[in-house]
Amino acid sequence: MMVLVQFPWSPFCLVQRRILEFSGVRFKLQNIPCTDRSLVWRLTRQRYYQVPVLKDGRTVVFETDHESQVIAKYLDNKLDLELFPRSLAGVQNILWRHIESEIEDVCFRLNDIYYREFVPAREHLEFIRFKERKFGRGCLDQWRRQQVTLLEELGRRLQPFEQMLTTRPFLLEERPCFVDFDLYGMLANFLFSGHYQLPAPHNRLAEWYRRMDSCQRSDFKL
Repeated sequence: MMVLVQFPWSPFCLVQRRILEFSGVRFKLQNIPCTDRSLVWRLTRQRYYQVPVLKDGRTVVFETDHESQVIAKYLDNKLDLELFPRSLAGVQNILWRHIESEIEDVCFRLNDIYYREFVPAREHLEFIRFKERKFGRGCLDQWRRQQVTLLEELGRRLQPFEQMLTTRPFLLEERPCFVDFDLYGMLANFLFSGHYQLPAPHNRLAEWYRRMDSCQRSDFKL
């Protein structure tokens, strides 16, 4: 059985979890403390320390750089999901880079300000330390003060995706491609704390999110 090693709120873990759910394959989730990557370090033979990591029997799959999609492509190939059609290769490459920078950048900040509600108390110190070493001292308080501005910015950055859904149920085709799952993961991270809803003007995007939250591979003919 496949095992997804993860943090439950990580946008990149949420992408892979939803792909696995969509596929219908049996799998397990293995949550690890966000402050202890020792399991990942062991599984990857000291080659990687981030999440997610996919363990499929003796095979361990992880990303090779910040723009790779090694895990998703492994699942796509093994489970024959058709998430990376050749006709959309270039378009998807452009889109997932945009999603994982412009959308993820705002979503994780808005979610992280509520870290006390989902990060165990024993991990708070290291969580804050990690964030401040990467984004500067007091970054979490700064994002909390900027919450309204960040929400407005997220609404602006999501507008092109709202437009893409004008004539079709998913971003690029009549069935979901990888970028649908990628955007879903970023937004699932944004919604993780339970304090937010998708921006009100984006009705099509809200409907798309509900579809993405429940659709199964069996819903589509290959």
